[in-house]
Amino acid sequence: MPQVTLSYLLPILLLLGSNVFMTLAWYGHLRFKEAPLLWVILIAWAIAFVEYCMAVPANRWGNAVYSTAQLKTIQEVITLLVFAGFSFVYLKEPLGLNHLIGFGLIAAGAFFVFQKW
Repeated sequence: MPQVTLSYLLPILLLLGSNVFMTLAWYGHLRFKEAPLLWVILIAWAIAFVEYCMAVPANRWGNAVYSTAQLKTIQEVITLLVFAGFSFVYLKEPLGLNHLIGFGLIAAGAFFVFQKW
């Protein structure tokens, strides 16, 4: 894989991985409401450590090829996609038309962040 392609792709892959762990840390416990809150917090911190180990390099390396606004936009779009999948598959919560329209509007906003005017 050419170095240029890797420099653009690696931050996105790391942000994808970090968002999977972030979503698990923040929302994974909702299926285990009987678990003591202190244990949930400690487990979430451990999961969040893995998330940070991906997010920090993603932003550091990504800033060489993307602006900070572009990195944040990429992260937010990935967060929505990961959360929507997690919510539907893991939490068994349906996604309605209102969610799809809202996510579509956010994606439209992301499009404009990457435009050079």
